[in-house]
Amino acid sequence: MATPYHTYTAIGIREDLSNTIYNIAPTETPVVSSIGKTKATATLHEWQTDTLGAAANTALVEGADATNFTAVATVRATNRTQIIGKTVNVTGSLDAVDTAGRKTEIAYQLAKAGQELKRDIEFAILGNIAPVTSATSTAPKMASLQTWIRTNWTSVGTGSPVAPAAPPGSAIRTATSTSTTAAFTEASLKTAMKAAFNAGGTPTMLVVPPNQKVKVSAFTGIAANRVWTDNAGKSTKAAAIVGAADVYLSDFGMLSVIPERFMTSDYASNNGEQALILDPTMLALATLRPFQSTVLAKTGDSERHQMLTECTLQVNNEAAHAIVADLTA
Repeated sequence: MATPYHTYTAIGIREDLSNTIYNIAPTETPVVSSIGKTKATATLHEWQTDTLGAAANTALVEGADATNFTAVATVRATNRTQIIGKTVNVTGSLDAVDTAGRKTEIAYQLAKAGQELKRDIEFAILGNIAPVTSATSTAPKMASLQTWIRTNWTSVGTGSPVAPAAPPGSAIRTATSTSTTAAFTEASLKTAMKAAFNAGGTPTMLVVPPNQKVKVSAFTGIAANRVWTDNAGKSTKAAAIVGAADVYLSDFGMLSVIPERFMTSDYASNNGEQALILDPTMLALATLRPFQSTVLAKTGDSERHQMLTECTLQVNNEAAHAIVADLTA
């Protein structure tokens, strides 16, 4: 019997490497994409808030002199800008070789860095981080969203949680202990929505981490809903089981339920999560330096780029928002 020539003995077979790179890392930034955009002109970004006097049954005596006017000053709010950046460093040899899935390595790595910066901004905004002033060896940090929501702060924890200290945006909220968190309930959401409404807010977004999104979908009546389709009796896809809630209609307005991958928990194992009830028109990303990529000086056989942006969170009025804190994962 003749012996055939096999692939496993042949020399010179080309490598079979796909020219596509598959990356499923999430790049959605729902909060940053929804809020307003404005410009910062200093590293300490400032804006003003105000309110109206309480409604009253005012009545004037006919012909009486006008009463004295008592002015109430506006309140100045501030936040520090934060420099968010990445460095890309690729050797000349790597950028010259024939690579699969990208034309040049430097261009591919810069594109990745840009996507990572967007995620980093979302992460920074959603946290529970107090502002940090720039110093010789200290990087400045913006006050993140959870340090601002004070008026309509509520906790389901049974320990000793504390709302952020006054003024808003100056200190972190104090979480309950890891053993005294509690489940996110529809009642706690209603309480927070009522508080925001009474304060004058009209939130439209309920931003929650994945664990809490599942719990929102289990609120009363949701899990039993069914939607009838036109295919009834004609195919196996006649009816769709509704196992998720994308919109919550409360007594005080409609909320879009947004699952958020970049919300952090207070403790390990995702324990101590939060639900943010937001009005995106009352938030803005204030940018001092927009996204920029700078080629750094060469110090050898490599090409270095620094990509960065400098920005901060502007909470137009913290009473427009609400938070339910200390949620069990």
